[in-house]
Amino acid sequence: MIVIKIGGSVVDGLHPSTLADIKAIAEKEKLVFVHGGGKEVTATATKLGKEQKFIVSPGGVRSRYTDKETADIYTMVMSGKINKAIVGMLLRQGIKAVGVAGVDGGILKAERKKKLMVINEKGRKMVIDGGYTGKINDVDPSLVNTLVNSGYVPVVSPIALSEEFDFLNVDGDRAAAYVAGGVKADKVIFITNVNGLMLNEKLVTGMNLEQAKATLPKIGFGMEKKVLACTEALEMGVREAIIASGQVENPISSAIAHNNCTVITPK
Repeated sequence: MIVIKIGGSVVDGLHPSTLADIKAIAEKEKLVFVHGGGKEVTATATKLGKEQKFIVSPGGVRSRYTDKETADIYTMVMSGKINKAIVGMLLRQGIKAVGVAGVDGGILKAERKKKLMVINEKGRKMVIDGGYTGKINDVDPSLVNTLVNSGYVPVVSPIALSEEFDFLNVDGDRAAAYVAGGVKADKVIFITNVNGLMLNEKLVTGMNLEQAKATLPKIGFGMEKKVLACTEALEMGVREAIIASGQVENPISSAIAHNNCTVITPK
């Protein structure tokens, strides 16, 4: 089984050959998709008159601040607009896709962050309410496995269930890692708009788990989350994690063949 993570904004920039490539692979392999879509959430929230706030952690990581109203918009856009757009895209290719949220069947569970340490406008540390953001701590693959074994291709949106049954905004890359670990996937592929991890202006084509973990502090925001997600997937038993471009011909097949991408393995 292969888990494929695609960003909501990447969908528009995928190579024209992508859908035919996915169909060819789906005829031979069991597939699961996990998607993101932060930019679309921001665009929709703005249209609705809800200003989006972004916070910066002491480590320099920028992320969306999710209050209750933003959480509702996030759920609507992720599990509605983006999820169904991807499902429709796959159905038009004759792929039996079905969209589910991470909360469905309790696929993704997360701990709600009660407090957040942030850097304010004056560059000082301060503690704020955690809002509706979560850190994934458990996965139940039953529903995903049931769908896959029935011949469907699940498309999972990154919304997790808290212990209090709130819907939480969780990172899409890490959601893909946990889904991959939960279903015991052979590979997890992170499709993005670059060829992979760049260090010292060179593409890193391969590294093992320990090397990847040691490299994390040197990586910029965005790619850092993808490499972190790769390490988490490998630690959960996935055999191979790949970061690859969606803008090359037959991007999924190309990633599987290790063409011009970053491949991370356990050893």
